[in-house]
Amino acid sequence: MGRSSKDKRDIYYRHAKEEGWRARSAYKLLQLAEMFKLFEDVSKAVDLCAAPGSWSQVLSSKLRTSDSDPETSSENVKIISVDLQSMAHIPGVIQLQGDITKESTAKKVIELMSGEKAELVVCDGAPDVTGLHDMDEYIQAQLVLAALNISTHILKDGGTFVAKVFRGKDIDILCKQLDLYFKKTCLAKPRSSRTSSLEAFVVCRGFRMPTNCKPTLFNPLLNPDSVLDFASLTEEERIIVPYVSCGDLSGFDSDCSYPLNLDDKPYEYRKPVQPPINPPYEHAVKLKRANMLMEPENP
Repeated sequence: MGRSSKDKRDIYYRHAKEEGWRARSAYKLLQLAEMFKLFEDVSKAVDLCAAPGSWSQVLSSKLRTSDSDPETSSENVKIISVDLQSMAHIPGVIQLQGDITKESTAKKVIELMSGEKAELVVCDGAPDVTGLHDMDEYIQAQLVLAALNISTHILKDGGTFVAKVFRGKDIDILCKQLDLYFKKTCLAKPRSSRTSSLEAFVVCRGFRMPTNCKPTLFNPLLNPDSVLDFASLTEEERIIVPYVSCGDLSGFDSDCSYPLNLDDKPYEYRKPVQPPINPPYEHAVKLKRANMLMEPENP
């Protein structure tokens, strides 16, 4: 299988390299932003679970474009990017390496905000899936709640929270938890997200702190003394949020293969914009290469 095979199978992967995005996931945020106007009146944004940085690239390109407008000039724009993995530098983005589920990382994010509030917090993070769907959905939900916990300290009143979720049988419970903190909650499926994937994005707008709720750096939604006992919700108490598709439905289909020569333009292979930094498999590759060098040649 040649190196161009993925370019043929995944049109968004190919376009991401052509347009300078680090990952195809950039189109997911772009399509969500087009549908929900995510970048309007935004000058402070936080990207949680950011590696390899495609969403931070989008934030930087969209929020730092108009220096003529004092409300959105580069001096007033602040973008903070957080991830457990190391990430290559992005101009105009403050980067922090840390685990968003840990209190120490949450404190650093709050410190970097310097008392300011963000209008937008996004999280495209996901755990290493095990294939056990119930377990994967649970861990993903905990990651979203960790991101929400940080957001309760740094998100401006009326702000927006966007996070990846896995649509499973208990997604309505997660949406009910989020609905306590926002006026409107919606599930969205970008065109660039494969139909075969359970992935979707929860878009929460109009942040508001619930009455008598005092957030701490420990996850308040998992506290038995929290505002609501979610485990006791009945079917009638669980909410069903709107589910919409976003992106140009007449555009490219992420589940289809396309010819390498599109629009009569000659195909040219391009390397990924940003190769992985210290990937987990790097050590295994080095060991395999060393073993191949040590193996004696067949007579």
